[in-house]
Amino acid sequence: MATPLPGLPERVTIYEVGPRDGLQNEKAVVPVEVKAEFVTRLARAGLTTIETTSFVHPKWVPQLADAEELLGVLPRSGDVRYPVLVPNERGLDRALANGITEIAIFGSATETFARRNLNRTVDESLAMFAPVVERARAEGLWVRAYVSMACGDPWEGDVPIEQVVSVASRLMDLGCSQLSIGDTIGVGTPGHVTALIEAMAAAGIGTDRLAVHFHDTYGQALANTLAALRAGVTVVDASTGGLGGCPYAESATGNLPTEDLVWMLNGLGVETGVDLDELVATSRWMAGRLGRPSPSRVVQALSPKTE
Repeated sequence: MATPLPGLPERVTIYEVGPRDGLQNEKAVVPVEVKAEFVTRLARAGLTTIETTSFVHPKWVPQLADAEELLGVLPRSGDVRYPVLVPNERGLDRALANGITEIAIFGSATETFARRNLNRTVDESLAMFAPVVERARAEGLWVRAYVSMACGDPWEGDVPIEQVVSVASRLMDLGCSQLSIGDTIGVGTPGHVTALIEAMAAAGIGTDRLAVHFHDTYGQALANTLAALRAGVTVVDASTGGLGGCPYAESATGNLPTEDLVWMLNGLGVETGVDLDELVATSRWMAGRLGRPSPSRVVQALSPKTE
């Protein structure tokens, strides 16, 4: 039985990142037909925003080298959004050629990760993103920005909130419609998350333009999500089966599992539109394709036990 808590939104939009952020960190390349089936199953489970792939150079993320092929075979539903990650103008060209209407750019709050992930300083990365966002907006595309390492960095340690807000503000000033706050290595805790969201609001980035993206490295992802919801956020990134990490930050373990998020939100009486049983079945199916069990606690609890 659902037992609501005061101060929570009536509905949360889940921004599913499993096909992109989840699969980009797999050691083996997942066949394109499996990826297409994965996305299709996610849509069938009721997820309406599914980040599908990335137009990054295949040299850097070979697991997503089949972006064009995937989009060519993927049956797209008119009720589902299929954003893709775009690192630069070449990536935008590829996205536009494939009929994409929503993109995301991926910035860093720290200099070290910016260099490791984008081979650029923070300033240089923002200069690279500026024409991407400008062209995308001129073409009528919706643009999201990620700000990674928002709670901590494996090389620089604690990241000051004002530093995160500064980079976030510059990303949004480019013309982005939504900002996803990324705790890339999962070190954040609820108090820090709340302070970060409040600082964003004070800088003019309200919760109506925010999303949160938590990794579960220290088991804090659900607690941090609840703190974000209490602070007014209504868009939460999650990855079915808890797939994911970051190829440029070894301490970034799996994303918040979508199933665990849906279980919590169902218990709180918060609507998501997601069929949990269908989602768990999808995770079990994908785990079979990857050859290992899902780390999601809810998937484990709802799966048949073997003797």
